[in-house]
Amino acid sequence: MIDPSATVHPTAIVDSRAQIGAEVSIGPYSLIGPDVVIGARTRIAGHVVIEGHTSLGNDNSVYQFASLGSAPQDMKYAGEPTRLEIGSHNLIREFCSLNTGTVQDAGATRIGDHNWIMAYVHVAHDCQIGNRVILANNSQLAGHVHVGDHVVMGAFTGVHQFVHIGAHCMSGGGTMLRQDVPPFVMAEGNPASARGINSEGLRRRGFDAEAISAVRAAYRTLYRSGLTLAEARAALEKAALETPVLVPLVAFLAQSTRGIVR
Repeated sequence: MIDPSATVHPTAIVDSRAQIGAEVSIGPYSLIGPDVVIGARTRIAGHVVIEGHTSLGNDNSVYQFASLGSAPQDMKYAGEPTRLEIGSHNLIREFCSLNTGTVQDAGATRIGDHNWIMAYVHVAHDCQIGNRVILANNSQLAGHVHVGDHVVMGAFTGVHQFVHIGAHCMSGGGTMLRQDVPPFVMAEGNPASARGINSEGLRRRGFDAEAISAVRAAYRTLYRSGLTLAEARAALEKAALETPVLVPLVAFLAQSTRGIVR
């Protein structure tokens, strides 16, 4: 069903079973499949393909030649009706490819709200992307990757499957991430190594000087103290009892299964 206020170019092909919201615009030669839901005021440019069980929230912008909801590039995939779920206020630039999930994981690839996904980015099956994330040009996320809120990934960053990246992290251009990156940490290189905390990003997001100082001290405990990872975790758990800003860091380290960039 297409809302009467939507604008669909005559050359676009929109399946009659797709759900197209109010004031949506769909550009020339775009293809919208039967199980697609597009929320209000979302702009779909020309030559975009949206297929599979894919939903987009409100006020998204999808640029030309993007491919959303295609089958996962996973040899185990056997045609199961898995999903791609995209929130609201996202910008998805040219030639991006975002795949659906697999039944071996959550069954869905999920993108949150207010994200900037720049040209040629690939988000593979079962990735879970938070809110206000920036994926710069040619960032490549393998399957099952988790990315926390406010992460900034530099151009040509590559992320190995199952890697988790904590909130407020930043990667330098050309970085290869094969292990988890704890919250607040900047990583760079191939293989990646920690380069400090994302202090400027924290300031921009309203963290005060005391909180940033606590994060910096936690970084020194984790990376500069000479402690083993287990010893550093124990010290940080104790510090977090009096410093709430460290609670997400402690929780992340407790759940990490791939080891951390160190």
